Amino acid sequence: MTAPGYSYGPWHEGPDPLAAPADLREALDEIGQEVMAGASPRSALEELLRRGTRDTAGLDELTRRVWQRRSEIQRRHRLDGTLQEVRQLLDAAVAAERADLFPDPSDDARFQEAVLDALPSGTAAAVRELAEYDWRSAEGRQNYERIRDLLGRELLDSRFEGMKNALQETGSADVERINQMLADLNALLSAHAQGFADVPQRFAEFMSRHGEFFPEQPRTVDELIDVLAARAAAAQRMLNSMSPEQRAELAELSQQAFGDSRMAEQLSALDGQLRALRPRQDWDSSARFRGDDSLGFGEGVRAMTDLAELDALAEQLSQSYPGARLEDIDSDALIRQLGEDAGVDARRLAELERELRRQGLFERTADGSLRLSPKALRRLAETALSDVIKTLRGRAGQRETATAGAAGELTGSSRPWQFGDTQPWAVSRTVRNAVLRTAAGGTGRGTELDVSDVEVVETEQRARAAVALCVDTSWSMVQEGRWLPMKRTALALQQLIATRFRGDALQLITFGRYATAVELAELVGLEGAWEQGTNAHHALLLAGRHLRRNPGARPVVLLVTDGEPTAHLEPDGTAEFDYPPSPRTLAKTLTEVDRLGKLGTSLTVFRLGDDSRLTSFVDLLARRAGGRVVAPDLGGLGAAVVEDYLHTRRS
Repeated sequence: MTAPGYSYGPWHEGPDPLAAPADLREALDEIGQEVMAGASPRSALEELLRRGTRDTAGLDELTRRVWQRRSEIQRRHRLDGTLQEVRQLLDAAVAAERADLFPDPSDDARFQEAVLDALPSGTAAAVRELAEYDWRSAEGRQNYERIRDLLGRELLDSRFEGMKNALQETGSADVERINQMLADLNALLSAHAQGFADVPQRFAEFMSRHGEFFPEQPRTVDELIDVLAARAAAAQRMLNSMSPEQRAELAELSQQAFGDSRMAEQLSALDGQLRALRPRQDWDSSARFRGDDSLGFGEGVRAMTDLAELDALAEQLSQSYPGARLEDIDSDALIRQLGEDAGVDARRLAELERELRRQGLFERTADGSLRLSPKALRRLAETALSDVIKTLRGRAGQRETATAGAAGELTGSSRPWQFGDTQPWAVSRTVRNAVLRTAAGGTGRGTELDVSDVEVVETEQRARAAVALCVDTSWSMVQEGRWLPMKRTALALQQLIATRFRGDALQLITFGRYATAVELAELVGLEGAWEQGTNAHHALLLAGRHLRRNPGARPVVLLVTDGEPTAHLEPDGTAEFDYPPSPRTLAKTLTEVDRLGKLGTSLTVFRLGDDSRLTSFVDLLARRAGGRVVAPDLGGLGAAVVEDYLHTRRS
């Protein structure tokens, strides 16, 4: 047998199969940072797509390049190329004719010179006057015929893509064929506008007869109209961008195209039908061109088409319309205008957006808004905890903390594994069980592990902890840049407890004017609000309730704040605010600390800031509860809280 043959070549269809997958973790970390800083998940996702990633240009950069490309087209070009070329050919024709007439002493020669002297100054009027002139100079006649040929090709090129290059040599038979195509086209569009039933058949016959004029190969009459209307509208926008004098010159010159006024008439009728059939095309706008590179009529239409395409790309990249998705971006148009790299960047951004949604990192709430899903929160928490662990490892004398508290003391015995067990495997017992099972079966196959073979080592019961993490959410936390580190600290502690100390009960409590027990998702999405008051009294009250709901667990309270208590809770549930703190606020706060002390609570206060009044108060708090004060910098807040929690658990 012969081995199958393989051939290799460039990839043309669909996404690159060898391209690196979208880096969702990096993207999610950036989105998480924005959300924790107060942005909504939707706006955070939009901001990421606008900014881009390390390897991919964002929508803002692509938009900047689109506008730069648009500005370059207008700054580099102007639209009088056809008029200038006609003028040059006309001057060359007249000069050649005068050169032939000058040596001739006859009256006829003088009369013809007088005709040339009396030519109008306007280019179009002069070309019209010479339509019946009897040229003596072969060079002059040739240049004049080139004017007619140029006008015809430019006029057709403005309506039919590539026509100027396709009609390098045009004879009378070609002109008749073009006029016949235009007449048939107008008849077809008229039948379509009137709703004739045989339009599909007419279209098929038209394409079989004149398909060479349409490289786009439209499949239906509507596709044909779309192609023609877009081109005709660009031609009209180009005319709108010219001065009134230039428009008048071109309109008059078009009557001389191929020396046959029928083509201009047919094109005028075609424009009228297309405008009626596609009124939503942009027929009325204009653009200002101010460069030195003169464009012919056909080239000017292509420039206007490019400008329209760039405008459409700018709108697609803005994503500002209802239901906008990155899949809306025309990557082919982006590649045409900005190059292959821009198309690659747009596809990567679309893939990133699609994967973030597909993998369930966002979920929709009852009110229709987006929020981070539990899966996304876990990923953010993993990153936050990983950063904390790196910080702890970097400290002198610190041991590995990734597995701190992962298991209790081994008892020396083992038992069969049950669903949910997290204890280490008893490897020798597990392998022995597998060998005995397969030997008894007598299958003769190699030993294979089965779930039923697995045994885990037994450990002594670990002590549980009830942990209340109380975080200050007053406006000063936002103002001083402490908002994001506070949330990352909560994420890291939540992840550590969820993965290493599953038996511990964690309660997150936020406190500003009032205190509230919150879920992690609520804390992550919490926006900073201008609100006076640091109600540590209410926070410690809720912490005490959490500890009492877990009577068999070791009580731990971690308090993160950047201000002394300026509010307390009254018996009727209202919050009383005073600054400087009133004696009643201080007394109520200390009373709650005393109640926690009676529960044997381990209290640690994390002081953010160096205010002397705050320092004095938290020192008093720690002495009163037999706890301690930690004053970390913002970058080390998460590590300080996690380290304190681990230390409290071990001690």
